[in-house]
Amino acid sequence: MQNEWIIDVLTDLRHFSEKRGMHATASALRDVCLVALAELAELEAAGNARTGLNAGHEGKTGKPCHPLAGSDVA
Repeated sequence: MQNEWIIDVLTDLRHFSEKRGMHATASALRDVCLVALAELAELEAAGNARTGLNAGHEGKTGKPCHPLAGSDVA
């Protein structure tokens, strides 16, 4: 995903909020991260369908994205 950076930004904001005791904000950011992941996956699938590329994970690199990692809620 070329737009994965936005998940990293949202995750950083969530961690900041959790450390500062901003629990409602952290919870909302967790939800936003999940929505963003779903939308990015849809965009990638649509792009692959347009170009005829396989929607699998062959040849993909990069770190996995875990919006709930490091939180008390899983």
